[in-house]
Amino acid sequence: MAVRCLAFAGPTCESVVQRSLSGTCAVKRGSQALDVRGRRVFLRVDANVPLDGDRIRDDTRLRAIVPTLAGLQARGARLVVASHLGRPKGQVDPALSLAPVAARLGELLSCAVSLAPDSVGPAVEAQTRSLADGEVLLLENLRFHPGEEQNDPAHAAALARLADVYINDAFGTAHRAHASTVGVAQLLPAAAGPLMHAEIRALDRVTRDPARPFVAVLGGAKVSDKIGVLRRLATQVDALLLGGGIANTFLANTGGALGRSLVEPGQSEVVAAVRAAAEASGCQVLLPVDAVAASEVDPAAVTTVAPADRVPEDHMALDIGPATTAAYLDELASARTVVWNGPLGVYEHEPFAQGTLAVARGLAESSAFVVIAGGDALAAVQDAGVADRMGHLSTGGGATLEFLEGRELPGLAALPDA
Repeated sequence: MAVRCLAFAGPTCESVVQRSLSGTCAVKRGSQALDVRGRRVFLRVDANVPLDGDRIRDDTRLRAIVPTLAGLQARGARLVVASHLGRPKGQVDPALSLAPVAARLGELLSCAVSLAPDSVGPAVEAQTRSLADGEVLLLENLRFHPGEEQNDPAHAAALARLADVYINDAFGTAHRAHASTVGVAQLLPAAAGPLMHAEIRALDRVTRDPARPFVAVLGGAKVSDKIGVLRRLATQVDALLLGGGIANTFLANTGGALGRSLVEPGQSEVVAAVRAAAEASGCQVLLPVDAVAASEVDPAAVTTVAPADRVPEDHMALDIGPATTAAYLDELASARTVVWNGPLGVYEHEPFAQGTLAVARGLAESSAFVVIAGGDALAAVQDAGVADRMGHLSTGGGATLEFLEGRELPGLAALPDA
């Protein structure tokens, strides 16, 4: 997939892309590089960070976009930075203001980052026109307006009036046809930023011509959240390793007794379809053989190891057990390509996080190109202290899964040459 990517001078682009590609920064230059000096750049980023009141609990996403911001500042751009935060549903919600983000970005960039009072309107337009080269203005939460998620043409036009060129560096929103991801891109000269480019290059590597054996690890609560990617991967990978509620649902639909474990109802046809697709393509589907079980989801609960398909009636399977962990690590040891999405247990609590953490450490020791596909798997490799030993850390979440399914992402389709 060829995507037009903003060209950064010097090491800034290298630092963003090199870890993912294990090579040099492959960026289109010359006529395809946007001229940003002295121009207002609408930069769509993913600053959807977790908050505890007005305190940012994890600033990983903000630190990831700093090289993009700093690179544009160095080139004399006048930055109009835009993001959503949470789900305000088209209403102004002070608890979801981007004020904490503006403050933290200012600290990370060592410069002032002003927060606009809104994301559109005459006052905001005036602020953008008063920006000097290298200055940064953060728009207030895009989703305070219903026109954002509706991709309303009038709202997109109002956003476009704030800038001269458009760059999308928020892969995590690329599967959304919103005003800031599609509408504005159709109204201004547009390009993909380096983070977007790195995501696409890494995901292309595992979807087009992966080194084999190719193994996928999928966890999480619900089969229904990942129907498409389960079916697609069952036809592409050599082994599919399942954990969490997804594994429970598969076990329950093949005669297992799961006690009070999380099992999603009404998924028997999906389970059968995934198994049939895997059998037809020669993909092994590996399910847990044992589980760490407890009577309640509580860090202080007494745990026991039980057969994964014979969990006691008053217990829940809350993590993969030691035999399963060993079997999964053995399978991963010989893999050349791995995609991992979703935790293998109730990762929030230490007694039920050990399987997930063990897989994270095992992947760090492997020679495979490993893509961590967002969410709790990303948190797991960070908590295990091995994030820097993975091939690519995708922040995409839903966008990553849809890319792996082979679906068109509106935010990419709106960019030239995507």
